[in-house]
Amino acid sequence: MSIPEVINQLKTIYDPEIPVNIYDLGLIYNIRVIGSEAYIVMTLTTAACPAAAFMPEAVRAAVTQVPGIEAVHVDVTFEPRWTNARMSAEARAQLGFS
Repeated sequence: MSIPEVINQLKTIYDPEIPVNIYDLGLIYNIRVIGSEAYIVMTLTTAACPAAAFMPEAVRAAVTQVPGIEAVHVDVTFEPRWTNARMSAEARAQLGFS
């Protein structure tokens, strides 16, 4: 149960409007694993994002699949606001940003 395993699970979740996983999109601000619990701070592309209703639960469900993780705590924040500068180089290339 390590942070790389958590990241691998987060990369299985895709933004419903942008064909990029939420980790490479830069929506994950912080990941901590303490014992058998994972703590994730994330954001959404906008406060009015239609995924707000289900994205935290999708994160919780995915990270719960990591062996040894028994509880997942997801906090959604809008500070700092998300911008496309948070995307990974791969995501920027995939979406045509340079």
